[in-house]
Amino acid sequence: MAETPSIMAPLGRPMPTFTLPDASGTMHASASIAGECGTLVVFLCNHCPYVVHVADELGRIGADYADRGIGLVGITSNDVSKYPADAPSHMPAFAARHGLTFPYLYDESQLVAQAFKAACTPDFFLFDASGSLVYRGQLDDSRPGNDTPVTGTHLRAALNALLAGGPMRVEQVPSLGCNIKWKQCTSRCGEH
Repeated sequence: MAETPSIMAPLGRPMPTFTLPDASGTMHASASIAGECGTLVVFLCNHCPYVVHVADELGRIGADYADRGIGLVGITSNDVSKYPADAPSHMPAFAARHGLTFPYLYDESQLVAQAFKAACTPDFFLFDASGSLVYRGQLDDSRPGNDTPVTGTHLRAALNALLAGGPMRVEQVPSLGCNIKWKQCTSRCGEH
């Protein structure tokens, strides 16, 4: 299984704005998703073994932080013409199977993934209440097949530090996963 690391976008950069549909076509704007204390944006998909490996923990994180002022959203940006398992029609079943109660949105144009500088699934971006990037990195040290329990240690430490108003003391290690499945180059060549 080939691993692609996250790009580790510069800390302090503002959260890109977006409006994307969920599987039913309902549009969700970044401003309506943002939480009072911060916003967690997770790039994921239905088929990636790295995402499947941590999906139940993502559901637990969503439940644990939903009422604590953290807005949470999942976004899939994969090319569904080549990876049909990631199509919007499969998103509700994936979300239900793993307890994902936060909005799970479809970035068909892949422009949102590009704006965030997302590279892999899963890829995590945590922004503070002012919309500045404070954490980008891994969920924890677990990977498919490494026998390390999925605990969310790194991401939970970042979320807790943000909520406590303290400095971000967690080590920011790149996330690893499958690369985002980009569409063939079109007029956006060079922007991937």
